[in-house]
Amino acid sequence: MKAAFPTNSENGLQSEVYNHFGSAAFFILVDTDTQTHEVLENKDKDHAHGQCQPLKALGDIKTDAIVVGGIGKGALNKLLAGGVKTYRAVEGTVQENLDLLNGGKLSEFLPGQTCKGHALGGGCAH
Repeated sequence: MKAAFPTNSENGLQSEVYNHFGSAAFFILVDTDTQTHEVLENKDKDHAHGQCQPLKALGDIKTDAIVVGGIGKGALNKLLAGGVKTYRAVEGTVQENLDLLNGGKLSEFLPGQTCKGHALGGGCAH
């Protein structure tokens, strides 16, 4: 399985998982079969609010899962339509969240849990 974790640092598996999918600077892409990882730059970081293109952000690299603290409904729907499962990260590192993912202990994001903005009443779940 290939899983991507949005981060704002390039510290590999010790990077903290970031709370916003679309504005993360990097993605740590982990291949659980080969136990390898690589750092990808977010190719869509400077998109307009609500216009996230998640597959473009990943550089069109196919992933099976995304693990993130927060994500907008549009991005979530685009990932789901592309066959990518999206999981709610806990506060911590890529390694800590990877262990939880591998153990089946992370829940999948539901549309009602997505970020609707950060102004009063935005309803972010992170």
